[in-house]
Amino acid sequence: MRISERAPGYRYADYRPVYVTGMGIVSAAASGTEAFSQALRHGRSGIGYLEGLTYADGQPLIGAALPEEGLEPAFLCYKGDLSRNAGRLFRISGKSVKASALAAAQAWQEAKLNITKPEAERIGLLVAGSNISPAISYAAMTACGGQPELLHPRYALNYMDTCQLGVLSEMFGIRGEGATVGGASASGNAAVLRAAQMIQLGIADVCMVIGPLADLSPLELQSFLNIGAYGGRSFHSAPAHACRPFDSRHEGFIFGQAAACLILEGADSAEAREAEVLATIAGGAASLDAHSLSDPNEDGQVRTMELALRTAGLGPSGVDYINAHGTSTPLGDVTELRSIARVFGSHTPGLRLNSTKTLTGHCLYAAGVVEAVATILQMQGEYLHPLPWLEEPVSPNYRFAARQAEPASITCGLSNSYGFGGINTGIIIRKGAS
Repeated sequence: MRISERAPGYRYADYRPVYVTGMGIVSAAASGTEAFSQALRHGRSGIGYLEGLTYADGQPLIGAALPEEGLEPAFLCYKGDLSRNAGRLFRISGKSVKASALAAAQAWQEAKLNITKPEAERIGLLVAGSNISPAISYAAMTACGGQPELLHPRYALNYMDTCQLGVLSEMFGIRGEGATVGGASASGNAAVLRAAQMIQLGIADVCMVIGPLADLSPLELQSFLNIGAYGGRSFHSAPAHACRPFDSRHEGFIFGQAAACLILEGADSAEAREAEVLATIAGGAASLDAHSLSDPNEDGQVRTMELALRTAGLGPSGVDYINAHGTSTPLGDVTELRSIARVFGSHTPGLRLNSTKTLTGHCLYAAGVVEAVATILQMQGEYLHPLPWLEEPVSPNYRFAARQAEPASITCGLSNSYGFGGINTGIIIRKGAS
């Protein structure tokens, strides 16, 4: 087995190619890749109001909530391809696990793993995020009225992030390596990077990567309000307008709920199964800023993008699209633009720049996987989804997506995700097979 002698010299092309052979998504904007692609193309937002939550002035909190009611009927369409316990496991699971299971079933079928698949021990499972479902604990404590002895016995399993691993591995018969990968809002990209490494190192032939729905309680949402990170106060009458990355009226991020799944697969496995190749994970990187705060760090972002390009064997001109972290926070947006300009230099004016969060809200742990799906769908459909509320860009020096969808030929894209605590990630996605 080849081992890279030094991290800066690591190149994805020197190892087993990693393909994307399946995708699934369940979001407030749309569910299923075809419907989600249409929502992207038409600029349809899933952002509205969050039930029971308010700003300090009493106005309802803006966000993109995914209703739980429709998940089970949609999942039943896939139950026949899964374990005999899949239906029961779905019913007794929390909202986040249900959304993960549905997104995973979509991706599993698209990858044709329901028809032919490697041995169960050669399939891995990675779930992005930590503290995925604090709403379960909040609801349990409320329901038992301060008497913990009244808790349902299954609570001991349900509140743990590893519940996602247990349920999904049983449903899909996965017996390879599995773990949750926490990196705050960078968790999705971190999980994709780890899955690619598992495949390149020969640990797995196929890896299911889950970006799970963040099921937050009022405590977590209030904490974002308290630190000034949450936006939307000026858009009570037009909630869909509240998430406006790179616009001068941006106020802060808007919470969104979604679950997404990527099936990553070694090239040899995909070819042996005659699976369709949707895209290639051509490179990627992660780094820390050595600080524990929520502030973005320009140097850290620059370092991570440069390393991601090196792992893909690319110079700045090799990328034609960036799906930015683009959270609609004043400091975050400006910092990311500055870091992009430093990395891409004279190529910056030619780069197409976008942020999917304008339509989905910020999906936290799932964001990296959701935005990888969005990037691949745009590559396949040869379009650029709009930034409908980009009315007054914070800078004229960038080629942002337009306010309506437009034709675009995207061959190679960079998708950025950054997390609280100085966590920086970027993945390089190439259209089709490398």
